[in-house]
Amino acid sequence: MTEQMPSGLRFDTVSIQAGDFRLVDLDFTVPEGAYAILKGATGCGKTTILEATCGLRSISGGSIRIGERAVEGLPPARRNIGYVPQDGALFPTMTAGRQIALPLVLRGTSRAEADLRAAELAELVEITHLLDRRPEGFSGGERQRVAIARAIAWKPDLLLMDEPIGALDETMRARVVSALRAVHAHTGVTTLHVTHDPRDVADLSTILYRLEEGRVERC
Repeated sequence: MTEQMPSGLRFDTVSIQAGDFRLVDLDFTVPEGAYAILKGATGCGKTTILEATCGLRSISGGSIRIGERAVEGLPPARRNIGYVPQDGALFPTMTAGRQIALPLVLRGTSRAEADLRAAELAELVEITHLLDRRPEGFSGGERQRVAIARAIAWKPDLLLMDEPIGALDETMRARVVSALRAVHAHTGVTTLHVTHDPRDVADLSTILYRLEEGRVERC
């Protein structure tokens, strides 16, 4: 049983300009509750699509919809998106528990309630032993599991992930894959995960897209 009703993602003739790099008239849909993987070669624009979706990069045309909402004119904080960048982007001076709780505290949740949520998510992704520790000395897989828990802490409508398991050894990769499966089963959150690694497709996806020559196509 999932804990929320997810919202789908729709790109409607979206164009993005990033310096000399352009993506033009992107059209694709991630259905509600899907775990979608967008695969493509390094440098083809996968991260650009994530940044445009969460509001870190402007679009030059078209519309991005999450559920019934057009979000292209909204600031990142109002899009209700969880984002896991490639390196996890953890704060070096904060414990894992505080990092996971932070999005809730910033939205006015009490510290006690935020800490309970952090503990629940830490158990889900199997990092309870890290809650009182700072990131120094964390393995790559531990860092990514903290980042994933933080990204879903306030129950976002959409989860975006940029190569979340691309730099991990086999043991750590297996643990993060297990965590991602648990998160999706527990939350039902609509997910877009970008990668160049075909193993991610086999291990995680319910729907697959390819970005090639500036176009997104369903496989």
